[in-house]
Amino acid sequence: MGTPLKLGSFALGLAVVFSAALGLGNLAGPADSATTTTTAHSDGGHDGATAADSPGEHMPAGLQITQDGYQLQPLSPALAVGRPQPFAFRIAGPDGAPVTSYTTSHDKDLHLIVVRRDLSGFQHVHPALAADGTWSIPLAVSAAGQYRVFADFRPAGHAEGLTLGADVPAPGDYRPRPLPAASRTATVDGYTVTLEGDLVPGASSKLTLSVAKGGTPVTDLQPYLGAYGHLVALRAGDLAYLHVHPDRAPGDGKTSAGPQVTFYAEVPSSGSYRLYLDFQHAGKVRTAEFTAMAGTPAATPSATDHSHE
Repeated sequence: MGTPLKLGSFALGLAVVFSAALGLGNLAGPADSATTTTTAHSDGGHDGATAADSPGEHMPAGLQITQDGYQLQPLSPALAVGRPQPFAFRIAGPDGAPVTSYTTSHDKDLHLIVVRRDLSGFQHVHPALAADGTWSIPLAVSAAGQYRVFADFRPAGHAEGLTLGADVPAPGDYRPRPLPAASRTATVDGYTVTLEGDLVPGASSKLTLSVAKGGTPVTDLQPYLGAYGHLVALRAGDLAYLHVHPDRAPGDGKTSAGPQVTFYAEVPSSGSYRLYLDFQHAGKVRTAEFTAMAGTPAATPSATDHSHE
């Protein structure tokens, strides 16, 4: 990008949109969501009604700050850049009181996902819960901008898990990054991860990710959050959230410790998605990132197209 945009002007515009959305209990999706939103399969996907949804359809997770009477309440006004600072929030229940009891899912009571609105700076962390219902964790992001924080959890006694999202700024000069081109391979810390399979809108898609190091397949992946891999998918534009896991678990007598980890995911619409694979090897968790396309993008009319003249 050229001259950096000041976050103050950027955040002000988003604040207007966010405030209006908060009053409705959810955040708006992309401009074309009325024609593209369909059922999404995820650990945190739930029903939710907006003007963009047609009767009988399900809204993807993460687009709402409130769901089923539960509300994500950020207590920290901003994210720290560079040096970690405490980031705190609460989950308020239908009675307005902070939720203090949760059902463990994937080895944790709550998963916190942090990502910038341009889908860079992904983090998957696990804050600590205080007796008064406040979640907190030392947290820092590497660059200024508007971030989306997702709380993925299941309140005790609730039939399903919930994924709630809110926008939180990180002060400074904002330099948005273009979405990386779609690719079948990703590299991180000397590891190469290869993606097989395609995202098909509205259908269950089989995705197989293979991990190698130095050209040698990794066959001793270590369990992380009860699986050999943890996959999050976010839709470009509105950051609709999909949270998927392998179809098998370590120790079931059938699942090998690599190099392949298989997932089944259902994306809600055509378009670009960012995939984040967390995997653990040699005692360290790493994240491989991919851009993937679902469906075929709509054709752009040619400037010389005079078919309607």
